[in-house]
Amino acid sequence: MFNLQCSIFNVQSSMFNVKSFQVNPLQENCYVVSDDTRECVIIDCGAYYPEEKQAIDNYIREHQLKPVHLLATHGHLDHNFGNAHLYEQYALEVEICEEDQQMVEHLGEQAESLFGMRLNDEQVPTGTLLKNGDIISFGNHTLQVLQTPGHSHGSCFFYCKDEHTAFSGDTLFRMSIGRTDFAEGSWQEMERSLSSVIASLPADTIVYPGHGPQTTIADELRNNPYLR
Repeated sequence: MFNLQCSIFNVQSSMFNVKSFQVNPLQENCYVVSDDTRECVIIDCGAYYPEEKQAIDNYIREHQLKPVHLLATHGHLDHNFGNAHLYEQYALEVEICEEDQQMVEHLGEQAESLFGMRLNDEQVPTGTLLKNGDIISFGNHTLQVLQTPGHSHGSCFFYCKDEHTAFSGDTLFRMSIGRTDFAEGSWQEMERSLSSVIASLPADTIVYPGHGPQTTIADELRNNPYLR
């Protein structure tokens, strides 16, 4: 039905490492973010195929990482396929903005309605429900929750001010933005998010989106038609 395509790229500084795994039929970006303490967070684990889950496990094991948070930028299935695996392997409960709690707790219904498929994994517990401004700590770093509703009511950025880095989920892509025509989407909310949150980030912020290549706020402000 689909061609399996799993690609991996890595961005690294002496203190802050971002490993990206392109996973599942929708080529979603799952990120493992760590620092020199070896604590890590996993953002948007959409790993679907066994090979994808194994690749993430291998990276964690080979680098002797300790996963301490599983974060979701929003509740869509393609960003959460791998939640059950990470719960089983590392006892991580997904942390998500409370507006998308129902979505992530009913992934099986999403699978049937959107893809006509059944999920074999059992439903796993939801962890901390996030809200705007919350701080997530790991190692020597923190991520701030910046709510960016539009693609879904609970969409958010995870922003690391010290490293000039943001993980945007499906709100902002390189030269594009996420869809707003889903039942839980809103163009009006997206407009507010683009103008009040995204455009206010420092220009040198590196953005790691939920699909496609990385970008910067400066490039998007110059070239993205939705941010002009």
